[in-house]
Amino acid sequence: MSALLARYDALVAAGELQPDADQRVAAERLQRVQDDLVAARDPGAFARLFGKGPRRVRGVYLWGGVGRGKSMLMDLFVATLEIERKRRVHFHAFMLEVDRLIREERRKETGDPLAPVAARIAEHVRCLAFDEMVVKNTADAAIMGRLFTALICQQNVTVVTTSNRPPGDLYKDGINRSLFLPFIDLVKKELDVVELDGPTDYRLDRIAGLHTWHTPLGDAATAQVREAFFRLTDYPPEDAAHVPSADLDLGGGRTLHVPKSLKGVGVFSFKRLCGEPRGAADYLAIAQCYHTVIVVGIPVMGPENRDEAARFVTLVDTLYENNVKLFATAAAEPEKLYPAGDGSFEFARTVSRLKEMQSDAYMARGHGLEA
Repeated sequence: MSALLARYDALVAAGELQPDADQRVAAERLQRVQDDLVAARDPGAFARLFGKGPRRVRGVYLWGGVGRGKSMLMDLFVATLEIERKRRVHFHAFMLEVDRLIREERRKETGDPLAPVAARIAEHVRCLAFDEMVVKNTADAAIMGRLFTALICQQNVTVVTTSNRPPGDLYKDGINRSLFLPFIDLVKKELDVVELDGPTDYRLDRIAGLHTWHTPLGDAATAQVREAFFRLTDYPPEDAAHVPSADLDLGGGRTLHVPKSLKGVGVFSFKRLCGEPRGAADYLAIAQCYHTVIVVGIPVMGPENRDEAARFVTLVDTLYENNVKLFATAAAEPEKLYPAGDGSFEFARTVSRLKEMQSDAYMARGHGLEA
């Protein structure tokens, strides 16, 4: 049996995964991608003599509701893919990188920058694995058809991606959506669309019994959000000292250090998020990159903290509007965080949202989807 399926079946046999027929079908399709990529990695001496690269391998668009195992299958796919030129990246981070490459190519004044951008990406990548394809940016939507046509059809890059939405629902009500339709057509033509939408939300199962808002500040609250992080990421708690970090691209040459970042879960301090000058665009970058955000050290705020309170309001609004799960350690319950000061009356709306974000109904929403 091939590596991905062998690993998947071993996890089921060990009781680490529940038997799931839809997951097994998706794993089989991803295994075929692996087999085709390995078989195509060397075109042979004769083909190389005439400058022919590896043949095109059909990719996969894996979509379904939150917690159905898409990220787990992507983990297995990338970990067991036996080629060197593979890359896994969150879709939002990838498009920020593309924006930077486009600016560099435009400075060269050589015409349409998308073809050379695709060529530069393909120099180092044979298979692109994306987490959570979601499109909300009009500029991204306008270029994606041409960009991915160049990557897939000209550079023979294989694309494997997960999404909460079927292809036809991407950028569904976006401005100038007609510019995006060629990308949807490309996905349907060049990728196998596989639905993974079984009845069980495994992510909710992992955090069953855990509250999301923990007060007062202290070791007990920290232990609760720590447990949520390890449950959501399947990272071994005994190796806590080696949890990966990340530097999130905020655009314009700015980055935000994320001290713990894994599988769509990011951990931040209140001081870093709201104690420093930040705007809605920064919070949107976080909300698009992470399906779950853990904020530690939220204090009680007064009139002297009005700037921090205003940023916190913007943060909560952005997370809420993008259906991001929020776990927090705080000095008080939401209604007691900002009892007096400029905007304290309006803060009541934030309190209401923080309460709703603790509900089972909110926790069951898919990341990035409209309620």
